Amino acid sequence: MAVAAVVATVNVASAGQVSPTVTVSKADHAVFVQGNELAGNTIHVFRRGDDGKLTAAGEYATGGRGGDQVDAPTDSLASQGSLVYDGRSGRLLAVNAGSGTLTSFAVHGQQLTDRQTVSTRGEFPAGIAVSGNLAYVLNAGGAGSVQGYRITAKGLKPLSGSKRGLGLENGRVPLFSSSPGQVAFTPDGRNLVVTTKSANTIEVFPVGRDGRPAAKPVVTKSAGMVPFAVAFDGAGRMLVAEAGESTVSTYRVRHSGALELVQKPLPNGQDTLCWLERAGDFFYGGNTGNSTVTGYRMDRHGRLALTDEAGIATAPSAKSQGVIDIAVAEDRFVYVQNATSGTVDGFRVGRDGALTKVTTVTGLPAFAESGMEGIAAV
Repeated sequence: MAVAAVVATVNVASAGQVSPTVTVSKADHAVFVQGNELAGNTIHVFRRGDDGKLTAAGEYATGGRGGDQVDAPTDSLASQGSLVYDGRSGRLLAVNAGSGTLTSFAVHGQQLTDRQTVSTRGEFPAGIAVSGNLAYVLNAGGAGSVQGYRITAKGLKPLSGSKRGLGLENGRVPLFSSSPGQVAFTPDGRNLVVTTKSANTIEVFPVGRDGRPAAKPVVTKSAGMVPFAVAFDGAGRMLVAEAGESTVSTYRVRHSGALELVQKPLPNGQDTLCWLERAGDFFYGGNTGNSTVTGYRMDRHGRLALTDEAGIATAPSAKSQGVIDIAVAEDRFVYVQNATSGTVDGFRVGRDGALTKVTTVTGLPAFAESGMEGIAAV
């Protein structure tokens, strides 16, 4: 789907340069993959065809370093949302876990320009959430924190007085199982949600009109073990993927930050469900323990069910090992990172929620000392 042209004009000859010369578009038919390389983090850009197939379109240095959490089995950042495209501003946001920084690019089609890197004011940034002109980064190291920014035409501007602690007990580089899994805004932008794995809680910060979170979060014990990723349905209900027993629980988020359990944990019969993304009427979860993808369907009453009774929306392959992060384009295509094999698979979403593979790209940073994590699609 083409995105409306940006009002501003830029010179796209090289990253980091902006001048009022050429009118360009925001991101269009693109998939972005974060390499998370320890020596220097890069964004690998792919052109997405109308058939969902991917073609390499360039690599861009973020100006920071990737990171690797302690004892991470396949997912170096152990989080969802480490790379985010904001359609409103036309900017791509990436964490640099090894540098404690956050990078912002202006996106023009499949080109990245106007690189800006700012401090996250915390240790080991691992996730990003965006709502309106607000962006919040999740710092997973140490006590953990969230830090806010305004998204402006010139990039990110730190929001004074917005940093909030999470009260965790991690090292500077956290243990993968005790780091927070995701930071996310509710669809109305009124609450900021953080999942904490080992604490087994979901923490919700009500957000004021000034964009700053409440001083303390409303803390709810997770219905399932090891809450990791968050997704929302069309009615604003929150789905939480739980890695402990590969389950998904559904909640209603009150304006106060309180959570009401709508559906108790639904198991998928797979191994270590961590990532979860919405694609129209369906949701897709990545099971890193056995490299499968599970499909879910939610009815109009908010009841979640598996699209396939075996819990597998598509069969894994030899090039699809170490399933981690997931991205969705136009609700028609699902893209899955495979950390162990260093590949990304692309699938077409069927009417019944089944996934049909349409593309595989190889040669991405595979998990070893570290590995790629973070994917965004438009």
